[in-house]
Amino acid sequence: MLTHLLRGSTALVCLSLALPAAAQDADPGFLGTLILTGGKRDLSFGTALPRTVVDEEEIQDRQASTVAQLIDSVPGVTLVNGTTPQGSGINIRGFGANTTNGSDQKIAVQIDGASVGSEELYRIGTQLFTDPLLYREVEVLRGTIGSFAYGSGIVGGVVKLETKDASDFTGGVPGFGGSQTLEYSSNGDGWVSSTNLGWMPSAGAEFLLNYSLRDQGNLTAGDGTTIGNSKFRTPSYLAKGTFTFGQDDAQSLTLSHSRTVADDKDVPYDQFGTDGGMFGNVDRLTDTDQTVLEYRFNPASDLFDLRANLSYADQQIEYDYIPGSSPLEGTPTFPFLVDTVNADQRYETTKLTMTNRALFETGAVSHDMLAGVEAQRRVRADNTAAGAPGGTNDRFALFMVDEMTMGRFTVTPALRYETSRIESATNLAGLPNIYDKDALMGGLALAHDLGNGLSVFGSAAYTEGLPIIDDLGTSASAQRRIGISEKSHTFELGAEYTGTDVFARGDTFTIRGNLYQTELWDITSYTVSGSTTTELDHVDSHGFELEASYGMANGFYVDFAGHLGNGTEFNPDGTNATWRNSPADRAQLALGKKWDDRLDLSWEIVHAADRREALGAGLPDSTVHNLRATWRPDEGWLDGTEVRFGLENILDEDYVGHLSSPSRKAPGRTVKVSLSKSF
Repeated sequence: MLTHLLRGSTALVCLSLALPAAAQDADPGFLGTLILTGGKRDLSFGTALPRTVVDEEEIQDRQASTVAQLIDSVPGVTLVNGTTPQGSGINIRGFGANTTNGSDQKIAVQIDGASVGSEELYRIGTQLFTDPLLYREVEVLRGTIGSFAYGSGIVGGVVKLETKDASDFTGGVPGFGGSQTLEYSSNGDGWVSSTNLGWMPSAGAEFLLNYSLRDQGNLTAGDGTTIGNSKFRTPSYLAKGTFTFGQDDAQSLTLSHSRTVADDKDVPYDQFGTDGGMFGNVDRLTDTDQTVLEYRFNPASDLFDLRANLSYADQQIEYDYIPGSSPLEGTPTFPFLVDTVNADQRYETTKLTMTNRALFETGAVSHDMLAGVEAQRRVRADNTAAGAPGGTNDRFALFMVDEMTMGRFTVTPALRYETSRIESATNLAGLPNIYDKDALMGGLALAHDLGNGLSVFGSAAYTEGLPIIDDLGTSASAQRRIGISEKSHTFELGAEYTGTDVFARGDTFTIRGNLYQTELWDITSYTVSGSTTTELDHVDSHGFELEASYGMANGFYVDFAGHLGNGTEFNPDGTNATWRNSPADRAQLALGKKWDDRLDLSWEIVHAADRREALGAGLPDSTVHNLRATWRPDEGWLDGTEVRFGLENILDEDYVGHLSSPSRKAPGRTVKVSLSKSF
């Protein structure tokens, strides 16, 4: 029924709203938004984009150990193998991390504009290897329609992380400011220390230093068993400076550098499992850093808001096999296995993105146009033994998104043209060493405001995933993969309502529902079940996402996020099966009460159904209850102090997470306490 509804829609419609001045100065994006708050989470109203923002307050309230753990509350997002930075993966609408690799190139992850976590590493997570407390905001864009400024081949969505600024701690005025956060988690005896130091010597300069150290032991599942391979220790830091200058402070220059390191001893090579398995154990050093330089020119002219973002992301993973840890030691296959687990890996991505946002009118049409150009070089050290061929991938892209408003209607076309050249680091035995490919892709969103707070919206988008370095090789299947591009289209249709004084005086209510359907074909990243060389013919996935927020004048609030969906994978012989990476059906309900800004108490219920583990076997439904409390005393020396308390999985539910390895159970009952002090 969903397929006929979306394919049969001859007109796609979406909301158009007049934007306040503050929204006009927001980060360039698509279809400006009005943010309304009912409970913990702000909902974006007035956009065709399925967009969810987790702000700094929610980051602190959730007390997550990883970024992946933080955003799995977003509709359609699945946390795969979830509790460690190296092993956890992000899957959006059935794409992204899967049961074999940490990424399938169909989601994009950016830190201050730097592209990270996009290598297809065997049995390792997304490589989004960083600490949640470095960030002031995490934004999740689901689907393809909002992706054209961020990359090609994006089917699942985009995860954008924004690091903190010194002005967040100084109040935006010259002087010193900062904060100290201490956290403790009972499950695994985990603890965290995060220190922020901000300094603004003048109104035009600000500097921030953050150092975070997170330590976690092995966790315990709901049945009391130990979850192997779940301990880690990760020091992280962030250094950031911003200078504002020029006439009317129209120019700014920001430099940020963040780094996270883990030096793990005698741990499983397979990050998805809980023990060494056939691969055995290794000493592993993981070192990830990102450096971003951004220039902005925003004069008193609607025609110019220019940004130039130069980024460099580098990840190194060094392995040393632990003798005697593999049961295959001494067998004929052991030399090959040792070569695999001893193979070091390094991935470097340098990218320059230049954009300009212009506001202008042509007759009765108002334009909000974002245009940009992007050049990117990705270099990967050769690691053929570990299934990661080396090479260089140079890409160049042009993109444009133009939001055109005509009264209550908004039409937003988006285009991206991208070229790619891949050069192998090794000779491919007489085959070409250089492969070129290009593609034109785009989408269209149409919008209509029906008045009285009600709107309907929709979009259609087409994208191509150009070949990647992982596709290099001499086999027939490798040559096929590097010669074509994966293609997909996504259709979306939805409605939303927002209003005040809806059920009681002084209340606010926002609700948004969104249907989507995605088809993927010319597949190069998924093979038929049981085969390593024959790719699927095509994949169809569809779903329904619902977000709602309600708040009363007395402080009572309700937040809801849910997803229903399914998918089918089709084999070349005409047979089909359930799409192996489909997200689970999931509903998350939070009931809470706020007393001004001093006290916030909430009860969260998360129910998931239609679940499967990594090997495809069905899992029973799961229901998890969480309690959270935030207290902000504002008297005397306690002013600026925040105390947070969390009780997760109250009933000690014993379950395996959706798409996770069957041996990797979810954590059992956990008490979390944090103390933060601003100064």
